[in-house]
Amino acid sequence: MHGADMADALRVLLVHDVLGDLGGAEANVRHAAAGLVARGCAVALLHGKGTGVAEDRCRGLFGATFDWNTGRDAALAAARAWGPQVVYVHKLANLEVLASLVASGLPLVRMVHDHAMYCQREYRYFPWNRQICTRRAGYACALTCGVVRDREGLLPIKLAWPGRKLRELALCRQFRRHIVVTRFMRDELLLHGFDGRRISILPPVPRPARADYTPTYREPLLLFVGQIIRGKGLDVLIGALPRLRTPGWKLLVIGDGGHRATCEREVKRLDLGAQVHFTGWVPQDDLMSHYTTARVGVVPSVWPEPIATIGLEFMQHALPVVAFDVGGMSDWLIDGDNGFLVKAWDLDGLAAAIDRLLGDQALAARMGADGLAKGREQHVYERYLDDLRDLLAREATA
Repeated sequence: MHGADMADALRVLLVHDVLGDLGGAEANVRHAAAGLVARGCAVALLHGKGTGVAEDRCRGLFGATFDWNTGRDAALAAARAWGPQVVYVHKLANLEVLASLVASGLPLVRMVHDHAMYCQREYRYFPWNRQICTRRAGYACALTCGVVRDREGLLPIKLAWPGRKLRELALCRQFRRHIVVTRFMRDELLLHGFDGRRISILPPVPRPARADYTPTYREPLLLFVGQIIRGKGLDVLIGALPRLRTPGWKLLVIGDGGHRATCEREVKRLDLGAQVHFTGWVPQDDLMSHYTTARVGVVPSVWPEPIATIGLEFMQHALPVVAFDVGGMSDWLIDGDNGFLVKAWDLDGLAAAIDRLLGDQALAARMGADGLAKGREQHVYERYLDDLRDLLAREATA
């Protein structure tokens, strides 16, 4: 059956922890909802608390919304009465809602955005040394990661009992299908006992550059774009900067986060204030102007990134990328093709790879063009939405 026929009037219930804008997962929910509606689907949202940002805009994407904070049982009953044919779950930490969805008997599909399903700390690395964890979740996690941050409680920390995470895994294994963004994330699910036949790789696709976008690679400018948190490794990048040899280089840090003050102190300690500039968050149009003149995008994450969508955005703007080889990076960053992969924590290797591109405008342009071609071939926004629509339609009728 053709995809358009399969999805005719398909009723999709999206489920997500929050309503409104917050981060990449919320952007993916918005794009998925808009794309499914544009493809003839009816879409509703079952959600938890509001973020306080763009809630009305998000609510306007859906034909109906159901808030479980106002009463879980009533919201679930109303969502069932809406008549979904398939349930598309995004981030969902509420085990009671999760258990109710499993008990409903509806076809369930889950988008695995990150490691939260099987990692108590959600980041899949140890907090004291930032080394990546490769173990399967179990009761031993209580010994190493039994204390986690509490973003909502009165205290900054709380005890995390692995039994809840193991119960979540048991419930999630009953889903009809899981969508992951890279081979690495598929392997993480396989490690945790999921059926490989019910895992699909469907990476998210950032919107392409504007039609009038033209990169110049004019300046030996290095870009870091994203949240400034420990796992993103900005402090590690800063530690490598004194090793650069390209004259006139500069680093522009676009973004904000809880680790920013630490990174700014490190810049000051290394006397790099003239070369490193922090902008905070900037509007998308301003970001495009930086993309136009920059020569390299860097993704120095030391946690196992599921995919690092900022890297895909760099590719869509013809910027070569330098990144540590962690998580799902190697699915889209081909060493020596559209940039360079470097062994994690190798500061000399990181600096050498950055220098190769900062010091050679022609090489940066060639690798940027290779990345753009790869992105246009493999990461097509409309095709991604078509594939998502078809996958949900198949699960609804399986």
